[in-house]
Amino acid sequence: MIGEKKIQKLIQENSTKIVLIVMDGVGDTTDSSGMTALEQAKTPNLDRLASESETGLTIPVDRGITPGSGPAHLSLFGYDPFKHEIGRGVLEALGIGISLGPNDLAARANFATRSKKGIITDRRAGRIPTEENKRLVKKLNDRINSIDGVTVKVYPGKEHRFVVVFSGEGLSDNLADADPQQTGKKEKFVDALDEESQRAANITSGFIKNVQEVLRDEEKANSCLLRGLAKIPGIIKMDELFGLKTCALASYPMYKGLSRLVGMDIADGLETLDDELKELKKRYDDYDFFYFHVKKTDSYGEDGNREGKVKTIQEFDSMLGEVTALNPDVLCITADHSSPTDMKAHSWHPNPILIKGPYMRKTPGQKFTEKSCLSGSLGTFMAGDVMQLLLSQAGRLKKFGA
Repeated sequence: MIGEKKIQKLIQENSTKIVLIVMDGVGDTTDSSGMTALEQAKTPNLDRLASESETGLTIPVDRGITPGSGPAHLSLFGYDPFKHEIGRGVLEALGIGISLGPNDLAARANFATRSKKGIITDRRAGRIPTEENKRLVKKLNDRINSIDGVTVKVYPGKEHRFVVVFSGEGLSDNLADADPQQTGKKEKFVDALDEESQRAANITSGFIKNVQEVLRDEEKANSCLLRGLAKIPGIIKMDELFGLKTCALASYPMYKGLSRLVGMDIADGLETLDDELKELKKRYDDYDFFYFHVKKTDSYGEDGNREGKVKTIQEFDSMLGEVTALNPDVLCITADHSSPTDMKAHSWHPNPILIKGPYMRKTPGQKFTEKSCLSGSLGTFMAGDVMQLLLSQAGRLKKFGA
């Protein structure tokens, strides 16, 4: 990653098309069978494509560092995630179409199950249906409108997720998450990380207590967790940075929010991989760069569901031929991070990547698995360099220096 100012000077525009497919959390560790989910899955199309491409492994943000989805995606999009630290709340809010102003503090929230002793017994409230989420959000909005002069508004998301926006003067965002991260642990409230943020910590912690009071009779969703409390940052857009007209094809709000933050157009109303594929075909002539997101590989990884993860990989493989039939100038398939089913969480493990373009050093016989990609021609490198490789294959970077 050479930096934003330097890469801008090298950009040259043309009519080539780039498709970046992110199989969220697809990387895994070996289970008792000695195989990863990718090795267990039957993926004839992915393996065929890998043998026709350059392959390797990417390190999400740095060696041994486990990233959230936001910084991991920023790396893939060509931004330095340590320079641009973006709170998850901002991404979730933007993802569901909320406009944020300078006095808004946004948080990503989960409905959760809390015992009478304050122990979080389910961080996702049983992954309640989205319709149930909407009912609960209405219940909260009917009862909680403001706290200490700060306006509070709650917005429904998918399943157990929702967004809360606190609007008022003097809300600083140097705040710790109110999430114990594991079930069976004591509930947490928001802690201020500096004196300036204490008022915001009091208000957001007060919100959690109000939620517990309003939802005290609910069987599953009787509390909430707040994460990624943040205000909107300034960030250069992809069209200005790379000279690309970009489009995001994703179903979950957080990924749409991140895409909107970096200036991508958003295809709304997508629920399934088939929806995303149809939209890719529909919009193909209108954009230079497409970001295509596969979510369920990550969801099943975090749930510890190896069977579901393998099934999702195979579902994606079955539709891959329709993507390659579009014949993009550059096609890249990778992951933002790994989500091993034995860890039930994100991890630091390097991710498999393939890049198919006009100028390659192929390794015949390669498969799209962690072990096979380890010996690929791209080697193991930082995910922040992916965009530079895609731009180079697309003929969109000029020579550096004389």
